[in-house]
Amino acid sequence: MKLKRTFRLPPDVIDQLSEFAMRRRVGQPDVVEAALRSFMSPDNPEQLEAALSRRLDRIDRRLGQLDQQTEITTEALALFVRFWLTANPPLPDSGLAAAQAQGKERYEGFVEALARRLEGRSRLGDFRV
Repeated sequence: MKLKRTFRLPPDVIDQLSEFAMRRRVGQPDVVEAALRSFMSPDNPEQLEAALSRRLDRIDRRLGQLDQQTEITTEALALFVRFWLTANPPLPDSGLAAAQAQGKERYEGFVEALARRLEGRSRLGDFRV
């Protein structure tokens, strides 16, 4: 059995309550009841520990994913450098200046393309095999 009480709340709190209840698809009385129970109950150490444990587990999983992605990126870069050094012989001194100028121009184009790619939504790392 539930008892009825009447309370006066500021309009902005009423609006927040209404929006929250709609987003969660629950009744406003249920939201008020849960909020009051939470406000009046002492912080249970077991509940805090469980919440902290869940958060730490999420962080640990995310760090594991980042570690794996970093390892893949490092290996891909090392493989590319090894391949590039194997496939490209050293330049003679006569063509060195022209090659450096062309390399600088190509590098600037690469940096611009990279900046455009990073500004966009799609990333190469988003595509999983």
